[in-house]
Amino acid sequence: MSLRINPNPAPDLLAAIALNRQSQNTALQQLSTGLAVNHLSDNPAAAAEVTLNHAQVSQDTQYLQNITNLTAQSNTIDSTLSSVVTAVTQAISLGVEGANGTQSSADRQAIAQQLTGIRDQVLSLANQTYQGNYLFAGTATSTQPFVLDPTQPTGVKYNGNANTNSVTISSGNEIPVNVPGSQIFTNPAGDVLGALNGLITALQNNSGLAAANTNLTQAASQLNSQRVFYGNTLQQLQTAQTSLTTDKLQLAQQENSLVGADLAASITNLEQANTATSAILTATNQILSTLNLLNFLK
Repeated sequence: MSLRINPNPAPDLLAAIALNRQSQNTALQQLSTGLAVNHLSDNPAAAAEVTLNHAQVSQDTQYLQNITNLTAQSNTIDSTLSSVVTAVTQAISLGVEGANGTQSSADRQAIAQQLTGIRDQVLSLANQTYQGNYLFAGTATSTQPFVLDPTQPTGVKYNGNANTNSVTISSGNEIPVNVPGSQIFTNPAGDVLGALNGLITALQNNSGLAAANTNLTQAASQLNSQRVFYGNTLQQLQTAQTSLTTDKLQLAQQENSLVGADLAASITNLEQANTATSAILTATNQILSTLNLLNFLK
């Protein structure tokens, strides 16, 4: 039997080497990126799903940023209102003390002076800002909402508006994020600043103290009912944040199942490609040596 040797094996050998080089490069890329799909041509269907996945992740990220900003703002507001409640509670105690019939005129004037300091503190809190914006001005956030104005019936003027802002915190979930300051501090159902002014005047004049104390207690109750809004808002934000964080985790897991590389398999493929390339190169050297020998013997 005669042995027949391909006189021109170079194209076949080069093709085999190129194929193994491609396998090596694919395995190396998978190991370096951790992805089995690095180009659209690797798996068009998976690549399309990953594009949609990334769009959803981007949307979730924006919602989470909205929630982070709103949570910080709402915490600032809640803390501010907590300080107002503390100040008004102190004012109520002083009002009861001032209404005691054993108090002298000088005593009542001193208590009125203390209440003036509390009123100014509450006024300052009502004009609280966050990142340069007034928190209790409705949507007129660049306008200081409250100023003392003796021409007003309650001694305070509100310069904000009655509008509210809404922010989307998840798909199809838009929530209001503020209560106008007029609803919190100068609500006709319980006017905190007006009641404080009224109690100060009552102490100074030693007249109408019982009614003034009743008005302040009613205002404190109204203030607490308005504060509930921000507690509910913080709860909504926390719920939405948990849901979005879970969704992002699930999307990451889904993407990994779509295009994530099996690193153990990639290592095996790389080793096999390296071994095959070495074998082909060794075989090539042997074939070329045989061909040279045959050419020499001719």
